[in-house]
Amino acid sequence: MAVPEATVVVAYHRIEDPSSYNTPLLHNCGGGGGGGNLRSRGRWVTTTIALACLLIVSVACIGLFTFTSKHGPATVHVSNGAMPVSRGRPEGVSEKTNRLVVGDANGPPYPWTNNMLTWQRTGFHFQPEKNWMNDPNGPMYYKGFYHFFYQYNPNGAVWGDIVWGHAVSKDFVHWTHLPVALVPDQWYDQNGVWSGSATLLPDGQVIILYTGSSNESAQLQNLAYPANLSDPLLVDWVKYPGNPIIGPPKGIYKKDFRDPTTAWRTSEGKWRITVGSKAGRTGAAFVYETEDFKTYRLLPGVLHAVPGTGMWECVDFFPVSINSKNGLDTSTNGKGVKHVMKVSLDDDRHDYYSVGTYDVIANTWTPDNPQNDVGIGIRYDYGVFYASKTFYDQKKGRRILWGWISESDSEKSDVLKGWASVQSIPRTLLLDQKTGTHLLQWPVEEIESLRLDGKDFNNIKVEAGAVIPLDVESSSQADVVAEFEVDKAAVEAVEVSPNEEFNCASSGGASQRGSLGPFGILVLADPSRSEQTSLHFYISKTSSGSLKTSFCTDQSRSSQASDVNKQIYGSFVPVLQGEKLSMRILVDHSIVEAFAQGGRTSITSRVYPTRAIYHNARIFLFNNATDASVLASVKIWPMNSASIQASSH
Repeated sequence: MAVPEATVVVAYHRIEDPSSYNTPLLHNCGGGGGGGNLRSRGRWVTTTIALACLLIVSVACIGLFTFTSKHGPATVHVSNGAMPVSRGRPEGVSEKTNRLVVGDANGPPYPWTNNMLTWQRTGFHFQPEKNWMNDPNGPMYYKGFYHFFYQYNPNGAVWGDIVWGHAVSKDFVHWTHLPVALVPDQWYDQNGVWSGSATLLPDGQVIILYTGSSNESAQLQNLAYPANLSDPLLVDWVKYPGNPIIGPPKGIYKKDFRDPTTAWRTSEGKWRITVGSKAGRTGAAFVYETEDFKTYRLLPGVLHAVPGTGMWECVDFFPVSINSKNGLDTSTNGKGVKHVMKVSLDDDRHDYYSVGTYDVIANTWTPDNPQNDVGIGIRYDYGVFYASKTFYDQKKGRRILWGWISESDSEKSDVLKGWASVQSIPRTLLLDQKTGTHLLQWPVEEIESLRLDGKDFNNIKVEAGAVIPLDVESSSQADVVAEFEVDKAAVEAVEVSPNEEFNCASSGGASQRGSLGPFGILVLADPSRSEQTSLHFYISKTSSGSLKTSFCTDQSRSSQASDVNKQIYGSFVPVLQGEKLSMRILVDHSIVEAFAQGGRTSITSRVYPTRAIYHNARIFLFNNATDASVLASVKIWPMNSASIQASSH
């Protein structure tokens, strides 16, 4: 397939080290040559700890701090009111700073107290002990442990000096932090060990492919593997001495080529990966084939390309079953299988996916519905959710999705609290066999082990305009499941909506009244509701007489603070004949994850209340429709905290 707007020369492409000729796939490489065994990280981490202490002093004194990484000093400016310093984009990745303007039109920065900032830290979501985190990387199940790697700055609560953090879990709930897995200690990753993926080979070997930002800021793909496969914790990693293994194709800018996927195996026994890129304004995914993970052939054409979508980051490509409720190994193909392509758009920092057909011979993927093509159609999540990554959990036969949940407050607040970003609760992914177009996302079942004694509120009639408090204790950590039935007579009587193209983001949120909505749940609300975050449905009737349902979250009244984003998110959600309207909400302090209709549509929010915290956090039912009553049934479980422990290494 030709990629418009730039000339892409298709050619055999490999970068080899002569010393690697005729060597086995991964054996006899440990610790030698330019790869460098990473046992030297101890001294590096010790230096990091000392420097982190200096950060605190510097911030307190001058609001401008300097830290030193392995690559020399870096001065980091923390905004005191103007547009924040751009992070990530000058280096060749998506913007990593919340582009919130503080102290201008939004008013002065809010006087956050330590009590407020402490409350924001989550109880059961994964996050490091401190500092900055972004993309999930290389998740896998190995010898009894779920391994999770992530983009991490050990030197501060802003993006920069990126390494691979590492943690393990037996159950996706309780985690143990391990030493940093990969650090930028070679010329080909000197400016950062960026995102990548893990692949488990049939013979038991484990490989990681990742993007390194070189000493010249070129994005190069590299290979790493465990120093000791008998170690279930995979603490030590070795970089292949022949790195880099792949460089940008001819015609592709050096900063537009990153994030290799998990490899899949063809019927011929060869392995393929795809890497995200762009040519002009056309996002594209290149495919490489290998037999030994050291030398690669760029296949003709591209796996897929969509004009106008810009740079594709963190591409993901995996099969789903059209008739089974089990996940599929990444190499599965054939009858009864569809393939999902997901891209993270650098331009808008959202994750888009589409279901389609993979032709392994032609090396192309085609969406079932071009209107739902990647980058222009369906999103994983309509809130704050980006750079997601899936993997096949062979222990339970399921596909698991992770996503980076960034902050929506000011960078200055992040520095004050000493950390930034969390990961989503891992979600199972299945094809929605009823619609055929959507994936069903649902929190992993293990998270339910944190539920405490629940409380039921059954068949509550919520009249138009009513708000009903639900008698539960503090709801800073809660799992909420709710079903709604709208009065049928009111539905039949309602006239065609004057605005058929209702849009959550451009609506008035929970305060915009219509005949059949909004109605739903208020979470993180103080008793007087001076602060509240709504999760709600809004139903409109089209000219054909059919109903269209939107699922939205309204953060416009979520906080008294002026220096946080308070947006309205959401999207259309398919509701099929005979289905009740349903939602599930996970509240965990400053993060709210919500799922509608069994996970067809999801919305993740970051919320920073100043009053609705600790025991002042409440939950309400509400119905702001003008013409319809709603029958609601709700169950609320308070949630225990997860154990996330420091490394004993």
